[in-house]
Amino acid sequence: MSYRAFYKDGFCISTENARPDLKAIHHFLSTQAYWSLNIPYYRVEEAVSHSLNFGLYHKEQQIGFARVVSDFSCIAYLGDVYVLPEFRGRGLSKWLMKTIMEYPELQGMRRWILSTVDAHGLYKQSGWMPVAYPERWMEVHNRDVYAHT
Repeated sequence: MSYRAFYKDGFCISTENARPDLKAIHHFLSTQAYWSLNIPYYRVEEAVSHSLNFGLYHKEQQIGFARVVSDFSCIAYLGDVYVLPEFRGRGLSKWLMKTIMEYPELQGMRRWILSTVDAHGLYKQSGWMPVAYPERWMEVHNRDVYAHT
């Protein structure tokens, strides 16, 4: 799959595999993201290497990120979505979501999934809604997997 880049007001969203700043992504995810506090660097490296990544950049600085895990046919999982606090309030997360949801290789999915504590409003703007039949869903969730690493 070839990469794509999108530009707007001095910002760039890129899917180029070699471009993500793994140190910056790890720093945010391991210190600021409630869903992955203390995640080891190697876990971030592995996750990024097995995902379709959407890096958000200002000049050459990584200021946001999201990744999609998918079979590119039926299902896509959206995770690790963030914009650095100092760049929030500029519509960048909305632009990032629009770019992801309109990405050509991700069209025609039967199901998209994600988990969020506090960003329901953002995702609703892109067509997301609560799970229709939560009684059908199950999970194995190890909340403390990174607590002792």
